[in-house]
Formats: sequence, C-alpha cells, structure tokens
Amino acid sequence: MKPTPLLCALILSPAAFAQSTPPAELEQRLERCALLGDPTARLGCYDALANRPQPTDPDMAAAAAAGVPGADKGRDTHSGAFPGGPVGGLVQTDGSKAPAAAEPEVSRMIPLWELDAASKRGVFNFRPHRDNYLLLVNYSNSTNDTPFEDFTPAGIKSKHVELSYQLSFKMKMLEGIGQTPFDLWFGYTQQSFWQAYNRSASSPFRETNYQPEVMATAPIGKNIGGLNLRYLTFGGVHQSNGQTSTLSRSWNRLYAEVGAEYGKLAIAARVWKRLDNAKSDNDNIDITDFMGNGDLKLSYRSDGHEYSMLARRNFGKKHGAVQLGWAFPLRDNLKGYTQFFSGYGQSLIDYNYSQMSLGAGFLIDF
Repeated sequence: MKPTPLLCALILSPAAFAQSTPPAELEQRLERCALLGDPTARLGCYDALANRPQPTDPDMAAAAAAGVPGADKGRDTHSGAFPGGPVGGLVQTDGSKAPAAAEPEVSRMIPLWELDAASKRGVFNFRPHRDNYLLLVNYSNSTNDTPFEDFTPAGIKSKHVELSYQLSFKMKMLEGIGQTPFDLWFGYTQQSFWQAYNRSASSPFRETNYQPEVMATAPIGKNIGGLNLRYLTFGGVHQSNGQTSTLSRSWNRLYAEVGAEYGKLAIAARVWKRLDNAKSDNDNIDITDFMGNGDLKLSYRSDGHEYSMLARRNFGKKHGAVQLGWAFPLRDNLKGYTQFFSGYGQSLIDYNYSQMSLGAGFLIDF
C-alpha cells in the first residue's frame, strides 16, 4: 500500500501531536479536517496539525482555507512551528506561548446535501437523512389503546415502557434537473414502536410509520448577518402506518424547506400543504389540526455533543408537539442518546393523542 501524506505525517511528527494536544481535542480536529470536501484544503489541514513545513505560499493558503488558525501567518524558521498554530498555543521564537485561536466552523449541511462541487458524490449513493437511533427504553406517561379496542374486541393492553427506533436515509437520483441547480433526491424514513417488554401480549409492534419522499434541493449560498442560508428544498412526502380498517392512518403532503447555519447552530424550517383532504375514504381528516402545517428543527453541536429540538404547532387549534434530544460521544460514530417528547403525534396512530415520553439509547452519527 502506498503511504499517504497523512500517514507519513503521523509517523514523522508524533511529537507535534502528542506534546500539545489532548487526545480528545486531537480527534475533534482530525474530524474537522476529514469533513473538508476539497482535497487540497484537507491535506493542508492535516499537514498543519502534524506541524509539517509548508514550503510554498499556496500550501499555507490551503491550510488557511481548511480553517486552521494561524496557518496563513507563515512558518517560523527557527522553531519549525506555525505561530498561533492549530495545536492550541505553540511556542514562538521569543519563547512565549501563542494564544489559542478560535475553533473553525464546519458546515454539516454542505456535505449532507452535496451543496458545492467539492462535496459532490454522484448519484445512487446513500446518505443519512433524518436521525438514526435506537431507544432501548422509551417510557410514556400514558398509553393510547382505544384504536386497538375498536379494531378487535380483545384489543391490547400496552405497557408504558417500550422500545422504539428510527431508520432514515436518502439517495440522489439525478444531479441537476434540466438547466437548474436543483438535484433530485429520494428519501425514506421508518419509525417503529415495539412493545418488546410486553411478553403477556407476545411483544407486538404497536405502531410502525413508513415515510417515502421525493425532494428537489438547490444550494442558496447567501450570508445575511452571519446567518448562512445553505439550501432550499421542495418535496412531496407520503406517510402511513400500513394498517387497514379503523387502524389505518395516512396523509400526503407537498412541502418547502429552508436550511441555514449560524456558527454551530443548524436551522431547518419547513411548511407543508396536505393534499388528501377529501372526507371520503379518509381515516384522519383532522390530522393537520394536531400535526400543524409545518415544523422547525434546531441542532447545536459542541465538543462532540449535539442538542436538538423539533417543534410543531397549529396556532389556531392550539395543538402541537416538541421533541428534545441530546446525543453525546461514546465511540466513533456511535453516540449515547436521550429523547424527550411532549404533545400530539409521536406516531400516526397517536396523531390526536397527547402524551409525554422519555427514552434513552443510541444514535448513529454519520
């Protein structure tokens, strides 16, 4: 195997990594380098972390473009260090310690939606869409057994504690629609609520929701007062629980979504219009009364932790819901995860049923 520049840097410059940077901080810096789409910028970021000499101005510019503090100030010819470099206070020529520079900001939306040329991966490649998690324990303060009693006289007696999970991915189907900057995506999300600990009822799946969608997404690339507008999406989504008779729940929507970032804060705002409002053959005609006409998602990342909020509201009917999440690092892409939900519509079968729940488990962070 041919040695890569990063491998050589790690072999030849171990002291530069070990002496000044704690392992946890080093791992975060390496992660930020890995997220850079441009190969030259990514290599410059790794070289600066390894404290390698930068022989030419373009190389130093690449490290600066990668978000490495102080890389554009030049290399000190006596100490072999970048003044104010990325390892948080390298020794300067006068023996003093340079002040630690601000952490570079890394966009999560650009690679997830392939919004620039450097992040393009072509078509038919899987990417994460919504959160992928497993709640080993999800406790609800109230159970909604009425729909099952209507379906069968025996019904089910749900336990307050169940297991729930969500799987979600997307895939680009077409890069560039006509002469427009829009890419065409297909997404799929599945959310299940499993009475895994209800042995007396044979541990049934209480509810599973299936949500395929098609999305046309284009980059915006505008900065307004520090708020980076990243993308605009127009989509169509179907959501149902795959049931029949009185247990059936489904709806179809068209929506528009705008994504933006402000430092480490990510914002996604969406509004939708329901399509199937006819009263005939409709088992949840009033679903928008409880699920609203849009949602807002906020996500803040810091030191490997992620704090998130998803909120919905129908202001006319005064119904809605809020979901709070906290993901914290465990190992590699695996994170611990806790989730709190309060309001209507945790699942489709519960769209008109209010409850509070608290769960704990794991989240996969791609």
